[in-house]
Amino acid sequence: MMAIDLAIVRLRAQLLLRRLGAPACLAVALLALGVAAWAWAWQQRAVAAQLEARPLPRPVLAVAIAAPPATASENLARFYAALGQQRHAEQQVKQLFDLAAKNGLLLAQGEYKSGYDKASRVATYQVSLPLKGSYAAVSQFALQALRAVPFASLDELSFRREQIADTQLEARLRLTFYLADSAGEAP
Repeated sequence: MMAIDLAIVRLRAQLLLRRLGAPACLAVALLALGVAAWAWAWQQRAVAAQLEARPLPRPVLAVAIAAPPATASENLARFYAALGQQRHAEQQVKQLFDLAAKNGLLLAQGEYKSGYDKASRVATYQVSLPLKGSYAAVSQFALQALRAVPFASLDELSFRREQIADTQLEARLRLTFYLADSAGEAP
């Protein structure tokens, strides 16, 4: 019975559309679309009004309590604790030679210069190393040297190539070791 009712409704709609013509059918379709758009906009306005009426959740603020800053004497003690020992400077140089060999670098005799700053009571040991090898090997060596000797600073790293086609570079690496004085005690 339901199928018959649908067939009758469909037939009546077709007859009505033929009687009205194409312009009227287009007008009815546009009217239906307009009503649908108006209903959708009205619904969106209602949803927006509900959202505006709802209070926003307040964020919970976490308060981090920072540790009190270190005192000057604590910072100074950390500085002296980070220094290397002057009596082990030669062992650090030997470690640099081992790292150079590990990276496939040719390392000729280096130049060494020691110094001492009376005001800070810090000894320095400056090491200049002439290297030969690829750029990648020299760069890798410089990084490994700074990791192996954490109390050293990289003061100079220079490269030189005689001809553009050369794959081997001549490099000069200068490091300074910062060492506790020979007494081994911090001021």
